Amino acid sequence: MAYDLEEQEKIDALKDWWDKNGTRVVIIAFLIAASILGWRGYQWYEQHQATKAMGYFEALETAALQNDEQSKTRLLAASDALRKDHAKSAYTSRGVLIAAEFLQKEGDLDAAKEQLTWIATQSPEPAIVGVAQLRLAGVLLEQRSYDEALQQLQQPTAAYEGLYADRRGDVYFAQGQLEQARKEWERAVNALADVAYVQIVQLKIDALSKEK
Repeated sequence: MAYDLEEQEKIDALKDWWDKNGTRVVIIAFLIAASILGWRGYQWYEQHQATKAMGYFEALETAALQNDEQSKTRLLAASDALRKDHAKSAYTSRGVLIAAEFLQKEGDLDAAKEQLTWIATQSPEPAIVGVAQLRLAGVLLEQRSYDEALQQLQQPTAAYEGLYADRRGDVYFAQGQLEQARKEWERAVNALADVAYVQIVQLKIDALSKEK
């Protein structure tokens, strides 16, 4: 096909521009496409990981609700998989809390302690860390590891201040430090003034008074 002079000049200019910039354009286009594919791949991976974590959580939850010979084995396997492969998942800390509660009820305090210690030191969620430390102190109290229990109760957030004080009172009472127990329970009463649980703490104080 024959072109007139003006068209030929435009074609020659386009060819000249492409010779100078074509490689750069191809690279940029490739990078854009790669970034889009990479982002979609990352989204797929994250969704895939979330689905796997949810599966382990559901398996753990089911095992905790069942009471057969294999429940504990399945629960520990699911907890191990969550902690090893999905440590940052929202399912993990919650699942490990369930595992710890199950194990404590089963009387396996060492295993419950191990689960709760993981949350207290590894969980990315401060609110769940607070719950774990409170429960861990309870397990340590059962094991008569009083100093370790108190270490878990040193720095509560405002939301847990009353419950931590109540648990410190329990630890001091178990040690026979009755006056220190009273002080902690009184702190708990003040912090839990608007919570129904405060009645239980008050009963502890009343019972302590009768012992004297």
